[in-house]
Amino acid sequence: MNTVTISPKFQVVIPKEIRDALHLTAGEKMRVIHYGERVEFIPIRPIQQMRGFLRGMDSSIEREEDRL
Repeated sequence: MNTVTISPKFQVVIPKEIRDALHLTAGEKMRVIHYGERVEFIPIRPIQQMRGFLRGMDSSIEREEDRL
């Protein structure tokens, strides 16, 4: 587990191991969410890059007869 320190300007450095795993680049935008007692950073990806990211997901759901 990595630990980061908040700078006096409220900045944090994302560890290299995590940057590499998520393919993050300098200047990339991220969405910041307050979730319970934690802060989550979610990379904003272009829609073209999202193509196929749900491949293999089970889309068979039980539907009501009038919802076919």
